[in-house]
This record gives sequence, C-alpha cells and structure tokens, in this order.
Amino acid sequence: MTDVVDSDELLRRIQRARACAQEEERTWRTRRDSLRQDDPDGAREAAVRSLAYEAVLRVLDEIVTPGRQGEEA
Repeated sequence: MTDVVDSDELLRRIQRARACAQEEERTWRTRRDSLRQDDPDGAREAAVRSLAYEAVLRVLDEIVTPGRQGEEA
C-alpha cells in the first residue's frame, strides 16, 4: 500500500464506504424484520449484523463530521 491519495480522494472513499455500510445495514435490518416470526435465530443473527454496520456508520460519520454525533444526543 504505497498509494498516496489527496484528501478529496480519501473523502470520496470514505463516502463510498459509508454508502455501502448504510445499504448493508438496511439489508440486514429488513432481513431481521422478515425473519422475526419464522426464524428467531436467523433474525437474531441479522440483528447483530445490522448493529455491526450501524457501528461502522457511526465511525465513518465521526471521521467525516467530527463531534456531530455528540450534538444529536
């Protein structure tokens, strides 16, 4: 990893990663909701994965807009 990127490219990469994490979080949340009645174990696993992506989103948000999360609480 010897590539050097400027701050604009780094921000674009973080934004792409955030968009991907957001989509995955939605996917797993939807899956959790659809499995809740018929497959409690599958729903639990989907919930854990959804929470993991939610944590990734928080971290990426903090990188892009530092301190903003604390203001919303």
